[in-house]
Amino acid sequence: MTKIDLDQAQAQILHIFNSIYPMSEALEKSIRQQSKLTTFRKKSHLLQFNEVNKSIYFILQGCVRTYYLNDDGEEHTSWLLTEGELAISVYSFYSQQKSFEAIEALEDCVTLELTHTALSHLYQQHLEFNVIGRYLTEQYYIESESKANALRMLSAKERYHELILRKPQILRRVPLGYIASYLGITQSTLSRIRAKI
Repeated sequence: MTKIDLDQAQAQILHIFNSIYPMSEALEKSIRQQSKLTTFRKKSHLLQFNEVNKSIYFILQGCVRTYYLNDDGEEHTSWLLTEGELAISVYSFYSQQKSFEAIEALEDCVTLELTHTALSHLYQQHLEFNVIGRYLTEQYYIESESKANALRMLSAKERYHELILRKPQILRRVPLGYIASYLGITQSTLSRIRAKI
């Protein structure tokens, strides 16, 4: 894993934010003051079940999954996230209520962390940051709706093909069981699909 320091991490995030909407020097300074570099070892948790999600994590290196338990106590993977994406339990973070999801590091991870309090401060003190926040929220909901539609409308094979088109690196980095769960199929079904390609 390449070593990333706080300045490099913040520069990456500021570049992304500025590509969405030009930021003032004051906003950039506030983001630098409010954010911090956080690392997670493989198999550790960014968020546990029934814990309040107090921070949002911008993934700079590594891969995480968000998962929940069904009524039988079985794990179901809802998100597979890599560099450039946000690790968050949306319900818990924005409501500041206990999470029904957990977030686990599948690799050693480097993230830039913003707390709920810090994010609220940025929105209140820098109105232009609301444009960036709205864009990021819209992208999350577009991705969420796309995933929901795929589960409803696409075959297992089509869902797999769509995943490898959008995130080909996932196959090298995530155990097949988690990928199958994310696609809403069994691991044996995924193995059959892969064997025919």
